[in-house]
Amino acid sequence: MRTQWGALLVAIETPPAPTWPPAQLSTHLAQQAADDVELLVADRVPLTLREHPAPANLSALDAAVRVERLLFDAADILAAAVQRPVERRPISHPGRPVAWAVDQADAADPRRWLYASATDPGSRQHGLHWAAMFIEGRLLDEDTEAEQRAGALTRGPALFALLPEHLAHEAIRVAGQAERLVLGALELDRRESVIEGRPCPWCSGELTLHTDPQTAPSITCSTGPACTAPAAPDRHGRRTWVGAELVELLVALDRPAAGRAA
Repeated sequence: MRTQWGALLVAIETPPAPTWPPAQLSTHLAQQAADDVELLVADRVPLTLREHPAPANLSALDAAVRVERLLFDAADILAAAVQRPVERRPISHPGRPVAWAVDQADAADPRRWLYASATDPGSRQHGLHWAAMFIEGRLLDEDTEAEQRAGALTRGPALFALLPEHLAHEAIRVAGQAERLVLGALELDRRESVIEGRPCPWCSGELTLHTDPQTAPSITCSTGPACTAPAAPDRHGRRTWVGAELVELLVALDRPAAGRAA
């Protein structure tokens, strides 16, 4: 979520329109060209979802709102289950009963998840990035008694208990749902898209873009072994361009028809 959140916020202000290269291919090539592409995106957009008087892409806005709600609610549930209450310290005065006061340092611990109220957004004001990090920390059992016993936790008492197995499964389910929403809105999910109006430069066959969030995008030509394109065939005999080879195909597609290979 943290990796793609900036791109989703940019998409809200970008009208959905068919473009060449397709969104999946543009993203992949940009990542190949610059390792810090995510930092560049993050530098140019806010990290929290904000009001858009006239959003250009309602699908992206809907996905962002739903993802925030999913992760914020999940963080609330995990915090309620495993986050230690704020400690109280005794305050004694001569001749008076001992009083107990909230430990302000413990209450202000930045690792804590703070619940929203009618007058205070709590930790939600920090946006999706913090919610995602909080959930990830609970799944990794960070700042727990187990870390304290192992000597990995050096400051104060453990802030969190170990996450119960059923809540770990629920957190993973929510993360998967949020991931599908984001990738779908950015057209980076698993899909096959026919490239309209862009036939193969070598045989005029139909080209199809194949994308999967776990692998590099690829393009195949429908003609099969008869295509003379300088690309390796897949297991079905279709000429296939993958990764850096896609750049060569892009150049050929943008070349004037008279200059293309026969």
